Amino acid sequence: MKNKKKNKILENIRLLSAGAKGVSVGKTEEGKTVIVSGAVPGDLVNVRVKKSKSNYFEGEAIEILEYSEYRVEPKCIHFGTCGGCKWQNIAYEKQLDFKHSEVVNNIKRIGGVSDFETIPILGSKEQYFYRNKMEFSFSNSRWLTQYEISSEENFGNRDALGFHIPGMWSKILDLKECYLQEDPSNPIRLAVKKYAVENGLEFYDVKAQEGFLRTLMLRQNSKGDWMVLFQLYKEMESERIRLFDYLLSQFPQIKTLVFAINPKGNDSIYDLDIQTYFGEGYLFEEMDGLQFKIGPKSFFQTNYKQALELYRKTLEFADLSGDQVVYDLYTGTGTIAQYVARNAKQVIGIEAVQEAIDAAKEHAEINGLKNCTFYCGDMKDIFNDEFLANHPKADVLITDPPRDGMHPKVVEQILKLSPEKIVYVSCNSATQARDIALLKDSYELVKILPVDMFPQTHHVENIALLLKK
Repeated sequence: MKNKKKNKILENIRLLSAGAKGVSVGKTEEGKTVIVSGAVPGDLVNVRVKKSKSNYFEGEAIEILEYSEYRVEPKCIHFGTCGGCKWQNIAYEKQLDFKHSEVVNNIKRIGGVSDFETIPILGSKEQYFYRNKMEFSFSNSRWLTQYEISSEENFGNRDALGFHIPGMWSKILDLKECYLQEDPSNPIRLAVKKYAVENGLEFYDVKAQEGFLRTLMLRQNSKGDWMVLFQLYKEMESERIRLFDYLLSQFPQIKTLVFAINPKGNDSIYDLDIQTYFGEGYLFEEMDGLQFKIGPKSFFQTNYKQALELYRKTLEFADLSGDQVVYDLYTGTGTIAQYVARNAKQVIGIEAVQEAIDAAKEHAEINGLKNCTFYCGDMKDIFNDEFLANHPKADVLITDPPRDGMHPKVVEQILKLSPEKIVYVSCNSATQARDIALLKDSYELVKILPVDMFPQTHHVENIALLLKK
């Protein structure tokens, strides 16, 4: 170890494991934990310290002395700049090992439980091209690499269509290729950019808040039908129509094309008026005989094939026989609720977003499910004593909260409801473990199943089964 005036450098740090949010973790000779970005577990690195605490360091790898045996060659030319697939340089089997270990460690350390069955992580059959939705941003300020900057060339047109550089909202990486969504995602994006540049269409300037083209969203269903959504900063009708007609003439896979005018300071579409230019304005997705209507604003799992496996496993954990009442908390658009409804007596779904509840009710009608009832409200407020008194007691409770997990008041109400079985689906095993700790006096954690929904990233889902003691 050596000290510099401005930076402390830790030398010869062997990275032993993966940590939260995709970092790697090692130890100094004195046994102090070192949390490192920009490297892979197994690497031997020198680290520039960015944060020093009494029991750990945080820093970035500035030199790799020995490469990990887990490393593989990244598939994408944008790896290291894009930030979207940070684990693309780690062999997929090791990605699964790291994710599995993270979930188990969180449940044991944070949840305070150790005696439970751990089912091996369910890996994704598709490790690339697994997303059914991608969003890209237009910018007149393309991100320049350090090599480009040092070359002092005049790059002229700086228009870009791609992803935001991590931590730099005003800079966009101009994507040449992306391996997250199957074609024609890449050809559509590249065709849009080429047409826009050749025809002088203004790319959005996020700092000045001006321009024409703002964002591009591409959605697809499993049948190969595509939806295209443009956000435009302002209306330029003739230019818009020519662009849309060109795109439709080139890509017959596009079944609907929609757009919104957005002069706001953010890119959120949820408070915008979506206008349909071509098609019906939505797609349908089928999951084991159920139909779901997917619009521009709809939430739907982005990895269709793995989402189907997640729902199948959730139903398997619930082990329904047809005569149980099921509560589905944080039901969203009712996908899990309706997936289990065919095996239940009654399903009661609760969700905070009114548009999601409206979609859930529409889906239930489309699928002819008469045993699903949906309610809208903030979970901690609507899921109260009065609600429990006015509805049938739950035999099985399924909960799939956001990353923050469940509010303590919700956990308290679950304990009052006292269902025989809880199936807890989570996208954040740390907050899931925290909630399990609050339930463990009354419920036994029986088994868990980690599920990899997002290959090449550190993200992992987990299904937990708890039975009343």
